[in-house]
Amino acid sequence: MILITGATGFLGAEVARQLAAAGNAIRCTKRKRSVIPGLLAPYKQQIEWVNADMTDIFALEDALEGVTQVYHCAAWVSLKQAVKNPMIYNNITSTANLVNLCLQRNVRLVHVSSIAAIGTALPGELITENNHLDATTEKDGYALSKLESEMEVWRGIAEGLDAVIVNPSLIIGASSGRKSNGQIFETVRKGLKFYSTGGLGWVDVEDVAKCMIALMHTPIKGERYIISAENRSYLDIMTLAARHFNIKPPPIKARPWMMEFAWRGMALLALFTQKPPMIDKVAAQTASITRNLDNSKIKKAIGIEFKAINETVKEVCERLKAGYL
Repeated sequence: MILITGATGFLGAEVARQLAAAGNAIRCTKRKRSVIPGLLAPYKQQIEWVNADMTDIFALEDALEGVTQVYHCAAWVSLKQAVKNPMIYNNITSTANLVNLCLQRNVRLVHVSSIAAIGTALPGELITENNHLDATTEKDGYALSKLESEMEVWRGIAEGLDAVIVNPSLIIGASSGRKSNGQIFETVRKGLKFYSTGGLGWVDVEDVAKCMIALMHTPIKGERYIISAENRSYLDIMTLAARHFNIKPPPIKARPWMMEFAWRGMALLALFTQKPPMIDKVAAQTASITRNLDNSKIKKAIGIEFKAINETVKEVCERLKAGYL
C-alpha cells in the first residue's frame, strides 16, 4: 500500500493522480474539512481517504497500516510572520511523527522539503544541494520549518530510515487554478501594476511528481535533490503571462524602498482591520531576491527532461481564461 500525505494539496494531488493513473491502489490523508480535488475524481475506486491530523501520531499509526511507501507532501505553507510559530511546530511535529513510524515499520519515505531550506551560493554560482541554510540568521518561518523538518528526516536516516528528500523550486501548473502559486497568474490577469526584481527556479507540478515517483523506485537513499526546470525572473514569468492574457505586463519596477513602504503600510492597516497583512517584511524582502538553482543532480539520478516553463505558463493562463478554479 502507498500512502500520500497532503493529497488534497496542489503537489500531493498530482502525486496521487499519477500513481492512480498507473493503476496503483493508494491511501491519502486529509483534514476532516478538506475538499477532495476534482483532479482525483476519476480515481475514486483506487483511492482510500483517511482523516488524520499529522501532529497526532495515533491517527498516523492507523493511516500507515499495511503501508510500504510514503510520499510526505503535507505542510503548512505561508510567508506571513503572524503564523510563524504554529507553522514551525506543525511542520516539524508532523514530519517527526511520520519519520518515527516509518522507522518502526521499515517504510520507504520520499519527503518533500523546499528550496527555502537550502542556503545561498557565492555570487555568480548556482545553488546546489550542498548549500546549507543558516538557521541562526534565517527569519522566514516557512524556511525554518522546512529546514527543521528535513533535520528530522536526516535524523531518521542516521537511525536507519530508508528515505530521500526533494527540494522543489516554485511549483506551477494548470491544476492550481487560482490557488497555490496560481495566485501569481490571477494577479497578473487582474492588471498587476508592479513587478519585483527577484527571480527563482520554476518547475511544473507534473515534473515534481514524476521525480518523486521515479526516486521512490530507485535504491537511492540519504540524498536530497533540487527539483527545478528553469531559472527565470519574476518579470519574465509575469510578462509571459500577460501576453497570454492579451494585456500589458506590469510596467512599474517595485524597488526595495517601495517594498519596505508596502509591508510597513500593510502592518499599519492590519492594526485597524485586525486581519493579517497581505504582505509582511519577510515576504517583501523575498520578492527582491534572485536564487538561481542547479538541477544537474536530479537529471543525473533519473534522467528527467523537464517540461519547458513557457509551456506550463501557457497552460495555466488558458485554464484561468476558461474560468477554471
